[in-house]
Amino acid sequence: MADVDMLENIFGSRERARLVRFFIQNPQQVFIFSEIIKKNMLKSSKTRSELQNLLKIKFILKRIKKGKNFYQLNLNFNFYPELRNLVIKANTYPQCKSLERLKKIGNMKLIVISGVFINYTKGKADMILVGDSISKAKLRNVMKNLEAEIGKEINFVLMTMDEFKYRMNMLDKFVLGFLEGPHEEIVNKITGLKQIIAKRKL
Repeated sequence: MADVDMLENIFGSRERARLVRFFIQNPQQVFIFSEIIKKNMLKSSKTRSELQNLLKIKFILKRIKKGKNFYQLNLNFNFYPELRNLVIKANTYPQCKSLERLKKIGNMKLIVISGVFINYTKGKADMILVGDSISKAKLRNVMKNLEAEIGKEINFVLMTMDEFKYRMNMLDKFVLGFLEGPHEEIVNKITGLKQIIAKRKL
């Protein structure tokens, strides 16, 4: 995978790329400055400057309430549809670099992605992780980076191998629905899983 984010190349800076992606991925929400910095893992000075640039072209709007500045996407921005399509394509697997780091958070048996990673809006989750001896600290760190990378909170489910086997044996609707729907595999070390799912689709 490339070391530099595609949108960073297009927009010329990490701050601008992440801000554009972030607001488009969260079109109905409003944010204060500290939230924007934290969620996108950006530096204050450069981010403030880029926010001002985006305000000038009316890509985002600013509201002042109780002495605080709130920022949100301008849904009437002339190039919103085109930028939204660009962001969606840029977020599609395999452009998300941090996904590879999930392989190193423990004894991973299965990592499957859907939802935001493949632009599947009907998905009930973005990711299922199955493994043992998972480092919760490493998981938090990777998820924080991944969410900053794609500009949106990731809805994921973490299970041990025993829990996964139990849920499969019980024909858990969520797990089976995820695996039978559109998804991509990052890791699959579970013998026969593909065959089980393929047979259910017949």
